[in-house]
Amino acid sequence: MGWYREVKVKTLSAHEQRGLLMARQRLIVVRRQIEGQVRGLLKTFGLVVGTGVRGSFVRRVGQLADRRPSLSGAIHSLLDVLAAAAREIVILDKQIAAIARANVAAKRLMTVPGVGPLTALAYVSTIDDPTRFRRSADVGAYLGLTPRRYQSGEIDRQGRISKHGDRFLRTLLYEAANVLMTRVKRWSPLKAWGHRLSKRVGPKKAKIAVARKLAIILHCIWTDGTEFWWTRAEATMI
Repeated sequence: MGWYREVKVKTLSAHEQRGLLMARQRLIVVRRQIEGQVRGLLKTFGLVVGTGVRGSFVRRVGQLADRRPSLSGAIHSLLDVLAAAAREIVILDKQIAAIARANVAAKRLMTVPGVGPLTALAYVSTIDDPTRFRRSADVGAYLGLTPRRYQSGEIDRQGRISKHGDRFLRTLLYEAANVLMTRVKRWSPLKAWGHRLSKRVGPKKAKIAVARKLAIILHCIWTDGTEFWWTRAEATMI
């Protein structure tokens, strides 16, 4: 009768991969919260850790804690938990990298600049079945990377992105776009397009647009069985 919309049921492997990614994300949040709590606790007593000390955070905090012996026990307990979380994150990163290298689709997705094992595996586990999208452009809307549209009478304007869909993957795609535009030195048509757009609308909106492009490109690569084209010449040769 057409009363119900079809709902995609993800495979068990997608759920397993997603669980691994969410466990890592939870540890990232725990690490960030502990660092913030340590900073706030020390700041109460006029002891400022400072910025840009991630590599030497534990050493710097230990030095400051020694100035307040009454706080030393609590601070070092938090640092022990922080160290344990950091160790587990490294272990999960290795597992994620191994799974991504063993996955044929994820391995091809990682040929895209800015896309690493974490983003590739998150994309594969979130989309799961690429054939459920009739067009690659639909993936951008599915992940909430397309603008909202306001229509009323003669008014028809676009707003901010909808932010519907999977927030975790959307964040990873934005970070991948940021890496592509700021850290990847080799130029590609995608990076050149992003920089031209950045001059017109600003870097933040340009990165969102590049993230949407990445979502579409990743779907194309997955369905076509190809790899990323660094130059237009590569595209014409296919």
